[in-house]
Amino acid sequence: MSELVGTTVTHRRYVPHAHAHYGGALVDGAYSLGLFGDVATELCVRTDGDEGLFAGYDTVSFLAPVRAGDVIEATATLVRVGTRSRGVEFEARVVCRAAPERGPSAAGVLDPPLVVTRAKGTVVVPQKV
Repeated sequence: MSELVGTTVTHRRYVPHAHAHYGGALVDGAYSLGLFGDVATELCVRTDGDEGLFAGYDTVSFLAPVRAGDVIEATATLVRVGTRSRGVEFEARVVCRAAPERGPSAAGVLDPPLVVTRAKGTVVVPQKV
């Protein structure tokens, strides 16, 4: 199973304006955590053939804001394999951002992407028979 360490899954998603909860079209930090749950699920399916269950976060750092109109990319990387537990590192990055100052539908690609959230956590999967 140690050969699975380093396996990575990435999802991208547009952040709809319906998710803006605060002034300036800000989106709450839980949005990134929801994405982390999704990429962790696919990571478990790919490595263990099971969706697994999220046991908890060891660390979460919110580094920059997420805004409605962003295109956000969430990545999960397997860093530890136990009997049933899996250590996972997460990173969320904004890869495109709305530019309303240029027009109502204007946006641009961020190069490099803006890292908005990092986390480390543990998922559990059924014991192999």
